[in-house]
Amino acid sequence: MRSHRTPLTAGLLIALVVVALQALLVPLFAGPAANLAPRDLPIAVAGPPPATAAITQKLAAEHPGAFEVTTLPDAAAADAAIRDRSVYGAIVVAGPAPEVHVASAGSPTVSALLGQAAGPQAKVVDVVPLHAGDPRGTGFGAGFLPLAITSLLAGLLIFFVVRRRGARLTALLGYAVAAGLAGAAVLQGWLDVLPGDYLAVAGVLGLFGLAVAGAMTGLGAMFDRPGLGLGAVTMFLVGNALGAVAAAPELLPQPWGAVGQALPIGAGATLLRSVAYFDGHGGLTAAIVLGSYAIGGLVLTALGRRRTAPATTEASPVATPDPEHAPAH
Repeated sequence: MRSHRTPLTAGLLIALVVVALQALLVPLFAGPAANLAPRDLPIAVAGPPPATAAITQKLAAEHPGAFEVTTLPDAAAADAAIRDRSVYGAIVVAGPAPEVHVASAGSPTVSALLGQAAGPQAKVVDVVPLHAGDPRGTGFGAGFLPLAITSLLAGLLIFFVVRRRGARLTALLGYAVAAGLAGAAVLQGWLDVLPGDYLAVAGVLGLFGLAVAGAMTGLGAMFDRPGLGLGAVTMFLVGNALGAVAAAPELLPQPWGAVGQALPIGAGATLLRSVAYFDGHGGLTAAIVLGSYAIGGLVLTALGRRRTAPATTEASPVATPDPEHAPAH
């Protein structure tokens, strides 16, 4: 006997499912944001050995577990480490009062935290400042996240609309090229919120678009709608919450910072910062992550079903009369 849900039962079931989803999403987004703090944040302390030893001990005593400290001989070595993204900043002992060397382009939030940790008397030197068109760094995050939305949408549309494997692969590669070139043109030429070489920035944005769109189409091709749901939740909802686009992964509770960097949004933001501001330094791992999603998505698309399963009912075969037994007229 087949049971039918009443409209009231269906409505209550939908409400319970949505509330359960809300109970999961609110801590996913609000928890890491409310607990931003340095956790093994790589920094340097530069200067004479007695001074650097004293500062290192002070940091360990006042901020246990907050910093991973590298000692360097002077300000030049500290600035070189900042530019190649080995550290986020440095405390430099070069006079009566220490200096704090930061890279606001790497993370405005980290730069502010390092200034506070060094004390009000410390002079702050911004070694790699933010672009003049985006002095607070807000345009970077606001301009990057829409690319994730459009790439996810592109992957969905290619799965549902484009039916053949070869055509899907062509559409994904074409979208990646177009998204990269157009995205770089908007962020650099129109809005002027991002520096760097145009083609290099376009390459990063195109790789990011292919990683997201390709993974979505590939998951759909292999696992149909459950695959699409898994991709959307993992790459967009979880990835957005843990991507640390406006902060740094070392500021999130662990292991969530590392998880965010293993997803396209976190890896894409890291690689884009590295290419736009740091000549690519510090972006190798992020590039490998994005490349893995892109290649994996293309492979799944090539191996998956050619067509989406049509929601049609098969018509019952119509019997045709046998000519030998047909009634005579």
